[in-house]
Amino acid sequence: MPSLHFEPCDLPPEAETLRGEVREFLAETMAGYPVAKRAKSWVGQDRDFSEKLGARGWLGMTWPKKYGGHERSMLERYVVLEEVLAAGAPVGGHWIADRQSGPLLLEFGTEKQRQLICPRIARGELIFAIGMSEPDSGSDLASIRTRAVKVDGGWVVNGTKIWTSEAHLADYMVALFRTDTDPDDRHAGMSQFLVDMTNPGVTARPIRNITGDLSFNEVSFVDAFIPEDMIVGEEGGGWKQVMAELKFERAGPERYLSSFILLTALIREISQNPGERAAVTLGRLVAHLGTLRQMSLSVAGMQNAGEDPALAGSIVKDLGGIYEQDMPKIAHELIGADPMLMNGGDFEKALAYVTQASVSFSLRGGTREILRGIIARGLDLR
Repeated sequence: MPSLHFEPCDLPPEAETLRGEVREFLAETMAGYPVAKRAKSWVGQDRDFSEKLGARGWLGMTWPKKYGGHERSMLERYVVLEEVLAAGAPVGGHWIADRQSGPLLLEFGTEKQRQLICPRIARGELIFAIGMSEPDSGSDLASIRTRAVKVDGGWVVNGTKIWTSEAHLADYMVALFRTDTDPDDRHAGMSQFLVDMTNPGVTARPIRNITGDLSFNEVSFVDAFIPEDMIVGEEGGGWKQVMAELKFERAGPERYLSSFILLTALIREISQNPGERAAVTLGRLVAHLGTLRQMSLSVAGMQNAGEDPALAGSIVKDLGGIYEQDMPKIAHELIGADPMLMNGGDFEKALAYVTQASVSFSLRGGTREILRGIIARGLDLR
């Protein structure tokens, strides 16, 4: 059986110095920002905030300077992410672009694509969407049916993507289409494309989710033309590229901090009437959080050293999803307050939002079943 280790990772002094700068920036920028909005950090949309982060050099942090980056370490980037998420800042405007679309283009894109897109991501100017899932496909990406047919000068696309976060606001989408209609291998015959969301024939229809937010979308392609220079990487190489892309999103602090605003609200609520049961429960929650953080930091250390974190990252995401989904249930049992989106206090509003949103925590970035399949294969258990 392959060995699996989460080696301890210490943050360098420059990362801790940076932490102080980020905290000072957030304290000033987010003064008066209500808890109910902080709880929505993942889906919070604020282009002005994203551009302020970009102006401070906190987007595209690890990228080459020639593409708008700042050539800082993965550990420094980790600190920025940790502080921004812990503060409940609105990251939805730059989240996908900075975390995975930009790195994907740096690894597989053409020089023209990198020069066109990456500096603007680093400035916080672009919103990206990910076009993977389709109706009747879900996490089984090998079963996608949206097709791109080669024509003079490019490709014509017909089909539908669904559960596409922020597509109605996005400037671009990195989409996976089938370019070979009859491959021998179901994982072959797929390619990725850089789609301008203003292209004729591309329509995003927002889907209101359980929290009332318009985040998910159904995106239809009806004879949509994609220029030939907008294919990303090799034709037919989409599956390999998607697997590489997903590694960028599975082990960062976002995998254990989605419920953090609820945890801090719970601590404030309990402090008004502390007791032994509450102390024991909070101790367990904080200890669990600390363990997840150390595991996540270890993965960041692997990335910083140029190692492949796919297996370890999948484990962090799976355990982080369980932790975050348990949080609202534990908070409700401990306090007994009802979640209220409209008329409650900070704790009730945070509880209401996380209770509803947490349903998706084991879906985004790969379902729990998919992740556990990856883990099992990585450990030679299947």
